[in-house]
Amino acid sequence: MNRFISQKFRFYSFVCIALLLFVHGYNLKEGYLIPASLVSEPLTFTSFFEYFISNGLLRFRIPMLFMISGYIFSFQDTKPYLERVKRRFGTLMIPFFVWSAVGIGITFLLQQFPITALAVKNATIDQLGNNKPYAELGWWEVVKRWLLAPVSYQLWFIRNLFIYNLMYPFFRWIVTRYPIPWFGLMLILMIKLFSFFVIDAQGMFFFTLGIWLNKSNFPIDRKPVWFSAYLYWLIFIGLLFIKTFMAFEFDIHNAISFWGMMILHFASVIAGLIAIWFSADRVVSYFMNKKSFVTISRYSFIIFGLHVPLLPYLMQIAYLYGHNIPCYRLIFYFLVPAVVFCFCIAVGAVLRKAVPAAYRIATGGRGL
Repeated sequence: MNRFISQKFRFYSFVCIALLLFVHGYNLKEGYLIPASLVSEPLTFTSFFEYFISNGLLRFRIPMLFMISGYIFSFQDTKPYLERVKRRFGTLMIPFFVWSAVGIGITFLLQQFPITALAVKNATIDQLGNNKPYAELGWWEVVKRWLLAPVSYQLWFIRNLFIYNLMYPFFRWIVTRYPIPWFGLMLILMIKLFSFFVIDAQGMFFFTLGIWLNKSNFPIDRKPVWFSAYLYWLIFIGLLFIKTFMAFEFDIHNAISFWGMMILHFASVIAGLIAIWFSADRVVSYFMNKKSFVTISRYSFIIFGLHVPLLPYLMQIAYLYGHNIPCYRLIFYFLVPAVVFCFCIAVGAVLRKAVPAAYRIATGGRGL
């Protein structure tokens, strides 16, 4: 792996995590969006903009992170598999347990005060669908929220990633021997939103795509002859405009709407990944040569682990006090994620300097 590919991986990993705040910071009446979600509220500039950004333009992030992870893991085949899995447990699952506990602790603390308790209740982010204060739950209910259904719901990504690491020998075998049948099957299952237990077709598709790119020696460090930045950006943005209008204008209970939305979504994601990866080399070079950017990027995992549940709770507090402000939804869509981003960077900087051992455990050794 040459130096520039390594820089691109680090750049895009940080950008994908930073943009996660805006994905989780939308304030549409639909509290939980999947790629095919249709919206029941009126079409306005604010609702269109938030859906287009959060449930459209920024949806490339998780596929890119899975793809980068698959590429890097397969690049390390010179090391023993069990040794790598053991290390990944320390870099993925230990932080999972840490940040899940942090999310429970933050939630419990905020439930002790009337205003913040109301914000926690209104956020409705409990994955088990129970909005009771934690003090009213039994110990097993709390343990389930720690190990199985974290209030810090973004942690599903590192849990699934660890499972894909465990499945790596099979993934490597299938993509090197039968890539076309495998990716064809995964594409169909991905459009159907297939999932089993905690694994899903989208994660497997893009994780194994990263493996295939490495094992096939695909030249990801240079633009293919068939690549046209204009064409792929046009497809990417154009499909998202169509999908966003469909989300507001189509019948919520129509199966054809669902399949149409899913096809548009994954077509736009693939076009977006190609457009973003191959057309932004100058941007990557510029920022990766800026010391301030490189310094901030060290705290990407702190941002990932800490931003939820802080972001939805702070958004609800902002609504309580700022709902009379003109254009408050759009203002808070930018302001609250920005505040949480800065707070996470500050916490990361303090932890890294004051308690480096705890920082190492919480981040899996990243950013030291």
